[in-house]
Amino acid sequence: MVKINFRLSKGWRRILVSVVALILIVVVLSYLVSSDLLRRYMENRINSHLKGYTVHIGKAYFHPIAFSLDLDDLVLIQNAHPTPSVASVQRLHAGVHWRELLSRNLVAEFLLVRPKVNINLINLHKEAESKISFKKKGWQEALESIYPLKINVFNIKDGELTYIDIGPYKPLRISDLDLRVYNIRNIRYPDSVYPSSVHLTGKIFDKGALTLDGNANFLEEPHLGIKGEINLADMDLSFFKPIMARSNMSVRNGSLSANGTLEYAPHITSAHLKNLDIKSMDVDYLHLPKTVAAEQERIERMGQTAKELSNKPAEKIRIDALKIENSSFGYVNNTANPHYRLFIDHTDMTLKNFSNQFSEGSAVMEFKGKFMGAGDTHVTGAFRSETRNPDFDIHVSIENTPMQSMNDLFRNFGNFDIKEGLFSFYSELTIKSGTMNGYVKPLFKGLKVYDRHNKSVFHKIYLGLVNVTAKVLKNRSQKEIATKTTISGPIESPKTSTWQIVINLIKNAFIKSILPGFEKEATNPKNSPPQAALDRSSPAAVGSH
Repeated sequence: MVKINFRLSKGWRRILVSVVALILIVVVLSYLVSSDLLRRYMENRINSHLKGYTVHIGKAYFHPIAFSLDLDDLVLIQNAHPTPSVASVQRLHAGVHWRELLSRNLVAEFLLVRPKVNINLINLHKEAESKISFKKKGWQEALESIYPLKINVFNIKDGELTYIDIGPYKPLRISDLDLRVYNIRNIRYPDSVYPSSVHLTGKIFDKGALTLDGNANFLEEPHLGIKGEINLADMDLSFFKPIMARSNMSVRNGSLSANGTLEYAPHITSAHLKNLDIKSMDVDYLHLPKTVAAEQERIERMGQTAKELSNKPAEKIRIDALKIENSSFGYVNNTANPHYRLFIDHTDMTLKNFSNQFSEGSAVMEFKGKFMGAGDTHVTGAFRSETRNPDFDIHVSIENTPMQSMNDLFRNFGNFDIKEGLFSFYSELTIKSGTMNGYVKPLFKGLKVYDRHNKSVFHKIYLGLVNVTAKVLKNRSQKEIATKTTISGPIESPKTSTWQIVINLIKNAFIKSILPGFEKEATNPKNSPPQAALDRSSPAAVGSH
């Protein structure tokens, strides 16, 4: 057997002893430093950069061998409203990104374990009152002050984001959030438009699934740029009830799924959805006395925004296919006496090739449903992105709706009830080159009216006149009452948008056409007949026959 004697020279022994001693000294010092002294130092360092917010740290540890730092039980509060806390983090780990060190790049890797962000309406109001913008509150500087190296990799594990509104509403929560961002410093692929990779997954509103795979440029000025494929499955729309209520929308049910590409950068904002599917949505628009002025302003703002976005090269919106299944849409008028609700349920709708760019061609829509739960409704249309004026065609048919289902509407407009009868409605409308052409035609079959409450002699005479008028207007062969209103002329206001025109048509041409030729009060001959005509406020000239 050959014996091998391995002996270090005296010089190497001294070096080895020195290294071991140094490691022991560092370990001891790190133990002493990883105490309340380090915790207080890190708190002061982070808070020196924050404006309006304060961070508290439960524990702090420094690991000398790995040259890493752990901060446990971090809590972030808004100074103006400290309870409840805005955010908490179970652990923040910061260390060397060793993979890049092999390429001679000394950068850091950050990991946040179980971060929870809680936002409520009070916090948002306090933030809005602040004279310092949110992005200037020192967030980036505070994060970078934790560790001496620049961040190149950022990870979130099991995160949670919650929005809590005022009132008995379910919180909006994204949970099980995992995020990995790589190459933040653009070390690799520096010539790429989006050199950093981004991967995100999460659960949205308890059961919906969210994923994002894409790339970003975090060093782009004046703000970051990001582009990625997004997939959203089975998001519960009822969670948006408190937010939608501020726009007079009552959302009670529904789910949304979508997939497509999103891009946000200084030079472009783009949303290209390949599929957008909505199922079993139940929503009403509430017209309320206290919000009449606000509603009109909102419609005007929406119309103006739509015109501003139309054909804007830096802001592109496209939906290849929008599909709505088995949904219900209602309009509730609480300004009328009595209140009434009009709705269409069992709705199926498709919208294809929708875009805000004229060069993308026309969007084609088909809509089917049951008006007031029974009347067969069919709407088709073609919409083109606006250039100077709205540009669309629309065809509407509603057939054989039992008129008893609209008694609240008839009580409001005509002060009588429907005993029996069927209501149908037909319309065609084209707007092109600033000119509107078309017609609206309501049709009534087997109409009989009565009033179970008003017993006055004058009102009985009025009901008699209504019934007589109905008989006079009947088509002798079809036993139907029919009027037709032609719509023809230029759009009066060049600022009118497609959205505003559609709203006016629903409000004026449809609702006011339901009572052709009937006076609202027989005792007041000066009252205007609520027949099938558009208001003078409507953007088109009108003729009836």
